[in-house]
Amino acid sequence: MGESKSAVRAKIEKLRKTIREHEYRYYVLDDPKISDAEFDKLMNQLKALEAKYPDLVTPDSPTQRVGGSPREGFQTVRHKRPMLSLDNAFSYDELREFDRRVRELAGRDRVEYVAEHKFDGLSMSLQYEGGVFARGVTRGDGTTGEDVTPNVRAIRSVPLRVDSATLKKLRLAADFEVRGEIIMPRSAFEELNRQQEEQGGKRFANPRNAAAGAVRVLDPAITASRRLDFYAYMLLAGDRVPVKRHSDALEALAKLQFKVSRDWKLCRTLDEVLKYCEAWESRREKLPYEIDGIVIKVNDIALQEELGFTAKAPRWAVAYKYPAHQATTVVKDIQVNVGRTGVLTPVAILEPVQVGGVTVSRSTLHNMDEVQRLGVQIGDAVLIERAGEVIPHVLKVVKEGKNRRPFVMPKECPVCGTKIHKAEGEVAYRCVNAACPAKLKESLLHFAGRHAMNIDGLGAKIVDQLVDKGLVKDFADLYSLKLEQLAGLERMAEKSAQNLLDEIEASKSNSLARLIYALGIPFVGERTAQLLAEHFGSLDKLASATVEELSEVPEVGPKVAASIVEFFSEPANRKLVEKLRKAGLRFTEERKARRDSRLAGKTFVFTGALAHRSREQAEELVVSHGGKVASSVSKKTDYVVVGTEPGSKYDKAKSLGVTILDEAQFEKLLASK
Repeated sequence: MGESKSAVRAKIEKLRKTIREHEYRYYVLDDPKISDAEFDKLMNQLKALEAKYPDLVTPDSPTQRVGGSPREGFQTVRHKRPMLSLDNAFSYDELREFDRRVRELAGRDRVEYVAEHKFDGLSMSLQYEGGVFARGVTRGDGTTGEDVTPNVRAIRSVPLRVDSATLKKLRLAADFEVRGEIIMPRSAFEELNRQQEEQGGKRFANPRNAAAGAVRVLDPAITASRRLDFYAYMLLAGDRVPVKRHSDALEALAKLQFKVSRDWKLCRTLDEVLKYCEAWESRREKLPYEIDGIVIKVNDIALQEELGFTAKAPRWAVAYKYPAHQATTVVKDIQVNVGRTGVLTPVAILEPVQVGGVTVSRSTLHNMDEVQRLGVQIGDAVLIERAGEVIPHVLKVVKEGKNRRPFVMPKECPVCGTKIHKAEGEVAYRCVNAACPAKLKESLLHFAGRHAMNIDGLGAKIVDQLVDKGLVKDFADLYSLKLEQLAGLERMAEKSAQNLLDEIEASKSNSLARLIYALGIPFVGERTAQLLAEHFGSLDKLASATVEELSEVPEVGPKVAASIVEFFSEPANRKLVEKLRKAGLRFTEERKARRDSRLAGKTFVFTGALAHRSREQAEELVVSHGGKVASSVSKKTDYVVVGTEPGSKYDKAKSLGVTILDEAQFEKLLASK
């Protein structure tokens, strides 16, 4: 006999509680206690149980953060209490004037304040009903905002349920509202722009714009991919604050497991407020997120209510804005930097200038489109801005130089001298030499990655030493390393060195598909590498294929085909391929024996996570039974297999009338004869 429904329900709730705790530790406290693999295992166990018992799925389950198809638009929601913006102060004198007005209106000699970071993001209202997240609403015009609930649900630091015992202990009702800011951390912003550049897309101007755009897209899966954060700073029950002091609200929010800035400060005098503002002006660049000032609030809630509001802003709070980190200087030269992926980035060499206490002599120009948009030339006077610790950027040309001259992108890589390539319709210029010293370290890490050649033990610190000591100048050099060379590296004992040599040797027998992916050909991912290996059967045939021949491969379009031809037309890459051949790597695809033809002529598309097998295993089974697997849905698709958290493919399948199978139906189809 199987487990009773009540036993399954208890098991599911226990799993959810455990997962919520680990989400809190990872996304709020930044103090994980288990590995990503262990977390994924817990989540997969929960997904499997919910797939088997769909009637036990609840909206607050950790599996329900991203789901469903993109929406048509947003509904508007009226705020119970207006979400007003704050008045700004741009100097300490203006802060003193704010303090004078507050004390005068309050009839007090002293007023206690809370000073906290002014997040540079998107204001958001989170509404909870019965302790469960029910609604996420933007500020909008302050009176009404847009309902963006599915998108907010996708943000991992937003609790989908709060602990009822904690609510009771804090004497708070189960229906409440939390206000705060959705932000994009600096690291996520830089990674997003790196991906945009790689894909030839437009860079985002700043984290605030990127965060706002991510919250207002119609597909929650995009929001989830942007790694946003939510910081709470206000607690409401209906239209009132349910505690006596603002500091009490911040402490309560932290106990309810919301992310709250740890750097707020209780200030008993204005002098303490000014010291706080001064201290954070120089330290703000060290924060993982951007702030553009400090918010100062009267701590006593009853006094806040007494002071009230103007037509646009509360009288009990003010935002002190830091001066912009901008300066004017002259562009002495424009040089090119070759990034880790081979993308060439123009960099302005500037007349050194002080910006926010830091001497700046370089500024990124991002790409040729940006150079042309700005109209900047060598010799021009420009306005630059420094935001965070990243390299500053040029805002505009303020005066054209007398002897100005335009920048021209080089035809050859300034590092290795190989020909520069630019795909049609793409912004980026690239060096496609896989052994280019400028990108060698990242290329080696990709080559050794788990989904590529899977060389366990070849991490960043070992790669750094191998390249810096000149032991490895390309992928093929890995296969000629000696024990004494590896054993001589820092933190590498003889046993570890031998283990790494064994891993390198074992990688020679990897499949052709892994090798193609490991080469790092632009736009060729794991799936495309597998299709190329199956179609051509050998690396030599792939390397000599024309654009027309490559275009015959399923899912390989003109952009990918051109990229592959460019890669293998580069003499340095052909030389590298020959070295890999001599090293003994597998250059041909081992054809897998087909089990039968029960799925012959049928095309499958998978979307969402499967509970009982990986996506790769499911796709291999389809192929072994004579079927085909595609990455996109069309009228020619026979079946779309839907797991948990399906993407837009599910919606497209419905609109086209394609047959949709859940996991159980897919397994049944596999078992049929």
